[in-house]
Amino acid sequence: MSRSDELLALATDVAHEAGTGLREAFGNLTEGGLEITAKSTPTDLVSEADVSTERLIRARLARARPDDAVVGEEGDDRAGSSGLRWVVDPLDGTVNFLFGIPQWCVSIACEDGDGALAGVVFDPMRDETWGATRDGPATLDGTEVRGSRQAQLAPALVATGFGYDAGVRESQARVIARLLPRVRDVRRFGAAALDLAWTAAGRYDAYFERGVKRWDIAAGALLCTRAGLAVRELAPAPPADAGILVAPPALIDELVALVTD
Repeated sequence: MSRSDELLALATDVAHEAGTGLREAFGNLTEGGLEITAKSTPTDLVSEADVSTERLIRARLARARPDDAVVGEEGDDRAGSSGLRWVVDPLDGTVNFLFGIPQWCVSIACEDGDGALAGVVFDPMRDETWGATRDGPATLDGTEVRGSRQAQLAPALVATGFGYDAGVRESQARVIARLLPRVRDVRRFGAAALDLAWTAAGRYDAYFERGVKRWDIAAGALLCTRAGLAVRELAPAPPADAGILVAPPALIDELVALVTD
């Protein structure tokens, strides 16, 4: 087994353990049952589930690979000496989770100086595991998947996400108004890592979003690359921060132009 395969196996095991606990918490979710706080804005929420799940993931990774660095959404970064870094989103789609919407996931990736080596996105509610390594195919439950080969914009189904800040949303609304008449339709389900995984499998033709963080996209971007899609960084469009656009190679330039102010 190659090093990247070993890293993927570890990421998958840890994501499954974390996701199983989240699924149980989701099934028992009642109003007031979790401590919930706001982060950057009143609509940017974090719960006990995010924090406790990241703590579990960090503990498992530290036990298996104590010399690796770890960066995650809810915890302090841990320095490492191995040259490898784990990028962790313990619960991508927190708002969906807290509102009882079954569209959320666990995302774990491992990077070296050249980028992502291995990544997994686990959807506990559908029991779907998306994985990839730098030198292998993107897979869903072990079966290779490929992204869309759509070459025309008009039939394309495009996914996106919106920021938490009101000013950012206003600018994103202008982009959507420009894009929507040009494509089949737009979807916004609220979990960036799952949006990327679904795009890797052709459930969407393309996906874009500004303001995403490294832990939102590290595993999903690798999935899309290994599924044959073009992955492009989007420059900041103030007040929106930088972002990502993923699409079939034939559509990438046209979509970049449409979503750039």
